[in-house]
Amino acid sequence: MSAAADAIARLYDLDLSVDPGDVELYEALAKRTGGPILELAIGSCRIAGPLAEAGYRVVGVDIDEAMMARGRARLATLRVAAAARVEMVQADMTQAADNAQVVGGGPYQLAILALNSILILTTPDLQRAALRSMARLLAPGGLAVVDVWLPVPADLTAFDGRLSLDWLRTDPESGFEVTKSSAAWFDPTSRIVTLITTFEEGAPGTAPIRWTRQDALRMLTADELVGYAADAGLQVERLAGDHELGPMHPGSDRAVLLARKPPSA
Repeated sequence: MSAAADAIARLYDLDLSVDPGDVELYEALAKRTGGPILELAIGSCRIAGPLAEAGYRVVGVDIDEAMMARGRARLATLRVAAAARVEMVQADMTQAADNAQVVGGGPYQLAILALNSILILTTPDLQRAALRSMARLLAPGGLAVVDVWLPVPADLTAFDGRLSLDWLRTDPESGFEVTKSSAAWFDPTSRIVTLITTFEEGAPGTAPIRWTRQDALRMLTADELVGYAADAGLQVERLAGDHELGPMHPGSDRAVLLARKPPSA
C-alpha cells in the first residue's frame, strides 16, 4: 500500500467518526434474520465489528487493500471470539457470487450494501450486478438491504466545481488537526458526480500535509434501485426513507431498500 492510500483510508474513518446512525439498523435486521451475514464493501469493519460482537458470523468483500487493512486493525481491538467471526475477502463486489471463498461462507441470511457504497459502481450494469451478486448469495428467504443517498435537485445544482470546507476535526490517531474540503461536478447525461476531496493535516503552526482523492459516483433513483432488485429476482419488502425505516416522502434524501429472496428460489 502507498502512504497516500493508507492516509486516505484513515481519514475516511475520521470522516465517519460522526456516526451515520445506521449500525443499529443492521443489528436489528440481524436479530430478525440470523446469520451468516454478507457485507459488500466491508471497508474498515465499521458495521461488521459490532455485528461480530453481537455473535454473528460475517463474510465481508472489498477491493480496497488499504481499507481492508484498517478493517483488520479494527478487528484486532475486538474480543478474540468476535474477531474470529469475521472473514474478509478481497474481491470485486459485482463478482462476489463467483468467488469460491465468499460462496463457501454462505448461503447468507442477510446481505448488506451500506452507506452509498453502490454509488462507486459507475454504470447501471455494475450497480445491477451488485444486487445480482447479493441475490445469488442469499439463502431462500434471505434479506438484502441497500442504503443509498438520494440528492435533491439543489444538491446537484451545487455540484458545479465550487470548493466547500466540510469540517475541521482532530485525528485521534495522529493528534493532528485535519480539515476536509471538497468540490464536485455533476454530469446529467451519465448521472456521474466527479468528487475531489482534499484533506490537510498537521500540528498548529506547521505546514500541513495534503492528501487528495478523486471519486466518480453514479447517482441513482429510488425507482432504479427497485428495478435492480426486481431484475435480481428479489421481492421488495420495503423502500424506506431513513435508517429508522420510516416512509419515503417528497424530499427524502435516502433510500433504504429491503428486498427478500423468494423462499422457493
